[in-house]
Amino acid sequence: MERVYYKANDIIVGRVTGIQPYGAFVVFENGQTGLIHISEISSKFVKNIEDYVKVDDKVKVKVLGYEEKNNYLKLSIKALGERERQNLKKPFSFNKPKRIKMIFTDKDFYPLKEKLNSWIDESMEEQNMISLDFSHIIEHVDFDSYKDKIKEINNMINNKTGEGSDFLGWTTWPNDYDKEEVERMVKDAAYVREHFETLVVCGIGGSYLGARAAIEALRGLFSNDKLEIIYLGQTFSPTYIAQVMEYLKNKKFAINVISKSGTTTETSIAFRLLRELLIKKVGVEASRKAIFATTDKEKGALKKLCNAEGYETFVLPDNIGGRYSVLTAVGLFPIACAGIDIKKMLQGAFDAMVKYDNDNLLENDCYKYAVLRDYFYRHNKPVELFVTYEPSLSLIGEWLKQLFGESEGKDKKGLFPGSVTFSTDLHSLGQYIQQGSPVLFETTIHVNTPNIDIKVPHDDENLDGLNYLEGKTLSFVNEQAMKGTIKAHEEDGNVPNILINVNKMDAYHLGALFYFFMRACAMSAYLLGVNPFNQPGVEIYKRNMFHLLGKPGF
Repeated sequence: MERVYYKANDIIVGRVTGIQPYGAFVVFENGQTGLIHISEISSKFVKNIEDYVKVDDKVKVKVLGYEEKNNYLKLSIKALGERERQNLKKPFSFNKPKRIKMIFTDKDFYPLKEKLNSWIDESMEEQNMISLDFSHIIEHVDFDSYKDKIKEINNMINNKTGEGSDFLGWTTWPNDYDKEEVERMVKDAAYVREHFETLVVCGIGGSYLGARAAIEALRGLFSNDKLEIIYLGQTFSPTYIAQVMEYLKNKKFAINVISKSGTTTETSIAFRLLRELLIKKVGVEASRKAIFATTDKEKGALKKLCNAEGYETFVLPDNIGGRYSVLTAVGLFPIACAGIDIKKMLQGAFDAMVKYDNDNLLENDCYKYAVLRDYFYRHNKPVELFVTYEPSLSLIGEWLKQLFGESEGKDKKGLFPGSVTFSTDLHSLGQYIQQGSPVLFETTIHVNTPNIDIKVPHDDENLDGLNYLEGKTLSFVNEQAMKGTIKAHEEDGNVPNILINVNKMDAYHLGALFYFFMRACAMSAYLLGVNPFNQPGVEIYKRNMFHLLGKPGF
């Protein structure tokens, strides 16, 4: 019999062969083994695993992923939906199935048990990666009234039957991505980091916002990394473009141009100028080793140029639109060039994919967030303000503005997405937010554990009166500012506040956060009754611009 291997999201039946305090070991008829970690037994608190499963029990499980290093499946019982618990759908068919006779003893699992500590830590991290706090909402939101609709839309997303379903490739991308291409990205990124001072990311909108947001979030605003990353192709401003071009004259730079068609006007003008400058500096042959393109797999002006010149290319998949593309080569290659572990980012996205593909609204914070947005929109709160207390996360707000604005803003519908960075903007917009027009609600992205912290020092003279804060960390001060602001906005301004807590800001958690918001956005747009994946208004302004510019055919 040909051996068939199980993969993520498969639902299968196996036999429990051993139980430890941290989880239950399972074997399947194909010989694969796996572990149900204690945190994946039930959505309820599990004190004793044997209250739920025992040795030799047959158990139905969902595959969360595969641990290559230690060669076992990560399994879950609690991830099974209600329907899945009732009806097993075998993911594979076997020709003339034969039962594999195996005898398992505790020693068979010794290597697995020996290496589990790191996975247990990761599993607990996964459970706590993102949490939703809506205790700062005065109104009562009836989640139960949304439960059936959520199930319907989740099914529509998974089966790709809704409007714009041709662009739902991102939903399973953390599992389906091209492993070989990712390895090539990692290799090419190492080459860029070794041979160049500066990488110019040339793109606009979804072709650069996600990458820039990730790089700033993870490297900070004043990175001393050996590779500088700057951005072009997102504006027509002659002043900005001229200044960048002048700056690059004295830099050893590479280019990552990102465009599906190769004809996006802002990006194409910038790339033409950059390519000309690069060739003048290093010559045609050397320039070929300094240009990397992310574009269509087979067609388009940029792909044609790359084929002719021999530029390295990465693929922007046909079934993933620009604003949902941050976890493809669009975002991953420049992120990798920044020295960030893109495999960990994809792992975070994968864990989020598994966690939030759950049609039970009461168990799914991602969908709860979508419901809250829908509720506020229908109750005279048409403006969502994304809030962060970390300046390095400000570009996350810009990415979110495009994600939600282009996905929902059509058919005369949609929340208006804005963003602020506190406490800076408390001294400019805080007054309006709290006591101005009552059209706002806030979504605050809060990082539980800062990567760096500083303590307030002692000052003998204490002229500023700050010695009462002596020895306290700035993260503590920042958090109290957040709590005080939320309380004032809630109680004085009747401004509801949704708090999204991220365990920490690293590649893993940011990958999960990206996926969280993309899944929530799709659900939110479908709840609104619009196609999340088109942007007809954008096409109208482009036609007008091309006509005014005298482009042939317009």
